[in-house]
Amino acid sequence: MLKDVYTGDGRRLAVEISGDLNGFPVFLLHGTPGSRLGPAPRPMLLYHQRVRLITYDRPGYGPSDRLPGRRVEHVATDVAAIADALGVERFAVVGRSGGGPHALACAALLSDRVTRVAVLVSLAPRDADGLDWFAGMAASNVDEYAKALTGPEELAASLRKRSVDIRADPRRLLAQLRWELTESDLRVVADAGIRAMLVRNYREALSVSADGWVDDALSFCSPWGFSLDDISVPVLLWHGEKDVFSPASHTRWLAEHIPRGRAVFHPREAHFASLRVLPSIVTWLLGGRARLALHSS
Repeated sequence: MLKDVYTGDGRRLAVEISGDLNGFPVFLLHGTPGSRLGPAPRPMLLYHQRVRLITYDRPGYGPSDRLPGRRVEHVATDVAAIADALGVERFAVVGRSGGGPHALACAALLSDRVTRVAVLVSLAPRDADGLDWFAGMAASNVDEYAKALTGPEELAASLRKRSVDIRADPRRLLAQLRWELTESDLRVVADAGIRAMLVRNYREALSVSADGWVDDALSFCSPWGFSLDDISVPVLLWHGEKDVFSPASHTRWLAEHIPRGRAVFHPREAHFASLRVLPSIVTWLLGGRARLALHSS
């Protein structure tokens, strides 16, 4: 079910609600680039676990209005506005990939409303002390984030050009990434259903402009606007050791700096394996034990 929500400053946010409409609310924050139509647990699982899944397009993605100068912290205001519009007081949050930093913002800034937070294959802050931020990162992401640091205009021009090609044929993004996918990721995207979902996701994300993609990259490389020390809710972090898009060292750093953070690592998996663990993550968000074959720390 698609619903438009308007923020206090008049911006439109495109919101998707699925699963059990009377179930416990869980916000799922999409990746980069991404949209409300991105990876999510299957509807039957959501109904079985009595979950009302809430996804939305971050500002600048799909039909959601852009928020110039957006920082990671701004997600808390938007999530709160959506929750208010839906009559939701308490909820859990999960963020995957580019949604990870945004989920942490909700943990820090909405602690009175958030029950649990899960963060999958996330980046750490660009100014993370003692972390070699680019180590182990794929060349395409190194190039993207380097431009965000040194030439925002060049970054915007590059991503807007790429988005035109992807909008014409969303399969191009998967084709561009294919050269950097690990064996683990190749197995995941070999599934025809997953590929079709990713194509829909990318098409919707860039259907209007590349602004969301540009603003995500800039926000990750700028101060996030909150302190990890302010997080008081339980946080579960998951990462595949073979990830080259957001290296597992980022999650190790986060786990060391989040007061109630627990990190779980899978030695043979990579970035897109996070799609497979989402059902177990939802179980944990609801207060259960996640059945994950992983190494925890």
